[in-house]
Amino acid sequence: MKLSIVILCWNDRDVIVNCLQSIYDSTHSIPFEVIVSDNGSTNDTIEVIRKKFPQVHVIQNGSNLRFSKGNNVGIQASKGEYVLILNPDTLIHDGALDKLVQFADQQPKAGAFGCRVLNPDGTYQVSARPFATIRGAWIAALYLRWLGYFSDLFLSDSYPGWKGDTQRTVGWVSGCFILIRSELVKRMGGFDEQFFYYYEDMDLCHRVWDAGFSIMFNPQMTITHLGGQTTKRSPKAFVLDSQITRYRYYYKYFGRRGVQASRRAILASLFLRRLGYGFLQLISPSDTRKFRLETLRVAQEWNRLVNPVALVEEGEEPRLSAEPIGRVAER
Repeated sequence: MKLSIVILCWNDRDVIVNCLQSIYDSTHSIPFEVIVSDNGSTNDTIEVIRKKFPQVHVIQNGSNLRFSKGNNVGIQASKGEYVLILNPDTLIHDGALDKLVQFADQQPKAGAFGCRVLNPDGTYQVSARPFATIRGAWIAALYLRWLGYFSDLFLSDSYPGWKGDTQRTVGWVSGCFILIRSELVKRMGGFDEQFFYYYEDMDLCHRVWDAGFSIMFNPQMTITHLGGQTTKRSPKAFVLDSQITRYRYYYKYFGRRGVQASRRAILASLFLRRLGYGFLQLISPSDTRKFRLETLRVAQEWNRLVNPVALVEEGEEPRLSAEPIGRVAER
């Protein structure tokens, strides 16, 4: 088996059927298997998959294991030389997987691979970025990303001037589409399950680099990513989830002092973003902006109260004045 495609599913009936159809319609020359790891869907998603795609290997986890653990179930069951981590809200363009696997075969020093990702309207969706650093967090917080045009010392959370249109090595690629060597990802133990949502892809790619391999991006292969299908169901909850895993990432790679420093950068960023959105709301009110401001308010209050070291080491979270609806309890 050349390729194992692992798709994590959670009530994704409305998008996963199109995703699976695109895989079978667009992949022509490589033997592959599709594994759907289902995190306890409560609608008829699994029944629909089994009816329309009986060749798909469905694993029913019985509950929501979250992103990393749910994908790890699929990774462990895979038999391919390569494993593709793929979101259910993606569409594979014709020949993309055939070409990317062929490309990977020609890059023995690379351990993982990404491709060009498009939004539904055909515009470029950023899917490859530099690694998060304390310096980068401050550069992004203070809106100084433009300095990255002059020196890589000022790289933050993007590659200025690069629109995913050339082949290059990158720090990390988005978890919506990561092709990785099976032997490598299994040796690393898959995703680090402390990153239940967000930063799991960055961490995985960090460990690929630490293992002596690079991450290669090739724009000649393309997919479409609808984006945000899961987080739209409970956006405030996922915002706070992202804060937790962000601190876990900084703690893992920068220690106690680093995670404390990252909190200051996060607070500065939230303050300036809330200020900017507030000004825009004042001159041009909208319900979307109002909701965004409320989300930023919740994130700012949570970060103001949190002790990031106690959060990571002891699981100690701050209590908010009003818990956002839909907060996900599982860690």
